[in-house]
Amino acid sequence: METVPNEFPPSEGNPASPGQPGGEPGFESAPGHIPKAGGIGLWMRDLLVSAIASVLIITFLYQPVRVEGTSMLPRLEDRDRLFINKFVYRISAIERGDVVVFHYPRDPEKSYIKRVIALPGDRLRIDHGNVWVNGKKLDEPYVPEEFQDTRSVAEMKIPLGTYYMMGDHRSISSDSREFGPVERSLIYGKAVFIYWPARDAGVVH
Repeated sequence: METVPNEFPPSEGNPASPGQPGGEPGFESAPGHIPKAGGIGLWMRDLLVSAIASVLIITFLYQPVRVEGTSMLPRLEDRDRLFINKFVYRISAIERGDVVVFHYPRDPEKSYIKRVIALPGDRLRIDHGNVWVNGKKLDEPYVPEEFQDTRSVAEMKIPLGTYYMMGDHRSISSDSREFGPVERSLIYGKAVFIYWPARDAGVVH
């Protein structure tokens, strides 16, 4: 399991009865009855198919990661476990508001998890903690008042092929305000579902 700092997975039917096509003389079966051995075999087969399907889905579509740090509070807490979708951005575009995992630009061996705030070509400025994109103040219900800060960033145009990232806990997050927009090639997954601890389980918004 990868650690992701905040800073920075035809019915078988009943045996044929005598007189029916394929029925064996002298063998009668009560309706709905399946021989015990056959039932266990079917159960084992279904279990094996389910296990293989789960492994394939997790291997090729999803990856479990662990959050380290608190810069994505309140939704993501330190040591939360979640699944990221590794395939979704091959068939769909990255959207503003997505929570993504990417290689830290200053050290690609590390991975960060942040929220996409601005897209390529957007004009962005931050005025005492208020984020403006393309001349409109961004509505950010995911940032509680107690997690806001008063930092400012001069207006800039997000370069093509890059994305501006910020943590939801603005007062402690190390993000694009420090290391700049993130190149598309460094983004490798979208956070989709927290599975542990159980009290935090749910879709990541």
